[in-house]
Amino acid sequence: MSYVGARGFSDLPQVIVGQNVAVLRHSSSFFLPDKINGGLQAFRHVDAPFYLQNPSWYSKPMTTTNSLSLPASLAARDVLIIGGGPSGLMAAIAAQTAGARTVLVEKGNKLGRKLGISGGGRCNVTNAKPLPELMENIVGNSRFLYSALTRFGSPEIVAFFEDMGIALKEEDHGRVFPVTDKASTVVKALVDKVYALGVMVYQDTAVGSLICEDNQVKGARLASLASLASGLSLGAKAVVVATGGVSVPQTGSTGDGYPWAQAAGHSIVAPYPTAVPLTSPAPFIKERTLQGLSFKEVVLRIISEHGKVLTTETGDLLFSHFGLTGPAALRSSHYVSVALRKNPQAVLRAEIDFLPTQSEPLLHQQLAAIRAESGRRSVRTVLSQWVPERLAEFLCRRIQIAPTLEMAHLSRSSEGALCHALKAFDVPISGTLPLDKATVTGGGVALKAIDPRTMGSKLCRGLYFAGEVLDVHAHTGGYNITVAFSTGHLAGSAAAEYVLTHAND
Repeated sequence: MSYVGARGFSDLPQVIVGQNVAVLRHSSSFFLPDKINGGLQAFRHVDAPFYLQNPSWYSKPMTTTNSLSLPASLAARDVLIIGGGPSGLMAAIAAQTAGARTVLVEKGNKLGRKLGISGGGRCNVTNAKPLPELMENIVGNSRFLYSALTRFGSPEIVAFFEDMGIALKEEDHGRVFPVTDKASTVVKALVDKVYALGVMVYQDTAVGSLICEDNQVKGARLASLASLASGLSLGAKAVVVATGGVSVPQTGSTGDGYPWAQAAGHSIVAPYPTAVPLTSPAPFIKERTLQGLSFKEVVLRIISEHGKVLTTETGDLLFSHFGLTGPAALRSSHYVSVALRKNPQAVLRAEIDFLPTQSEPLLHQQLAAIRAESGRRSVRTVLSQWVPERLAEFLCRRIQIAPTLEMAHLSRSSEGALCHALKAFDVPISGTLPLDKATVTGGGVALKAIDPRTMGSKLCRGLYFAGEVLDVHAHTGGYNITVAFSTGHLAGSAAAEYVLTHAND
């Protein structure tokens, strides 16, 4: 069911209001009024024959004889929010709450689509770590976000949801989830808030371009309105672009905002994948020798060809048919992408510590004790007390000993090689999976022409940006959603303040 929003019929084009029914028609498409949250809020598309779907609400059938020509523009609003993701929803709530008449347009048929699949379907709404630690996990231009995070950061996000009756819980590493463990709880709360505040919502509505005249935004031209028409304009005194990046494109993030920003004079930092699995050309990866093996709380280092450690990450890890995935690999991907952007020929490797709580000398002592006390045990059996048997066998073959070799016959040099392999397992890294497989987009609208105090453009008055469309990004773990909510709230509030301050201009 496709919805085209409205708080009242007068706000929509092609509306014919009869004594008992309102009809919207364009060409061969017809729309019936529908009820959302107990009131007339939207229209829904219906197919011929055109009869009332609910006789108790509508008292007579529709006919196919009504028609009106399309107007040149829709009713102007104070603030236009483009994008119905987390930053767009929060911007709409902030702007409407501040007193601005707000309209939200979303090109898809569902608000909060990406939010609904975040956190494995549980929605990691924020991260409860203190601001300094939180900013350390924002690896893409964290300093730019200081103003936004101090105004509406993790504590404010938690209070925002709890004030709406959404119970939250904190898990490991500061991650905050709804007690229901359902992302739909968060999405519904935000969407219900948008409608309850009276924000006008157009879904299935794609924007084609922004309207900027004399360095001031005037609104946007629509590419389509629920497939009704193209070329309509939607006037607004301020516009917030919250269209996301280009990761997870099936949710609607296809980089729409980049050309609009460029048309307004902004530069774009070429998008690149972050929070994405790592790829490896290693033969054992291609042969799927270790595919499917997973590990808890390992330490993963990314090392350059010159021996420089680019990052050290702790977390779960999984071997796949293409390389490495899991939280530790995803957190490392930013540094891999950045290194390869600087030098596409860079030679990188990952180093995995499977036993981070034990030092290498301690492992030597343990193996020596086992060799002395249980010399007839096989090396594979001994290693399997620490790592999966399949990895134990692979480590033996890697240092060229038989997995069935008895510990009594294990040489000191082989013992040292095994200890080193457990503490610094080497995996060559060729890059990452492509952008469309990434969870988060790096790059975006360059920050040099964005005011961090408002998220406003320095080049076009009344134009604001929020969320992943900007050149900001963070590690997984609730940090990116925090950035989305924080920048969305700031952009929406600032846009409303701009409109109300310039009401008489």
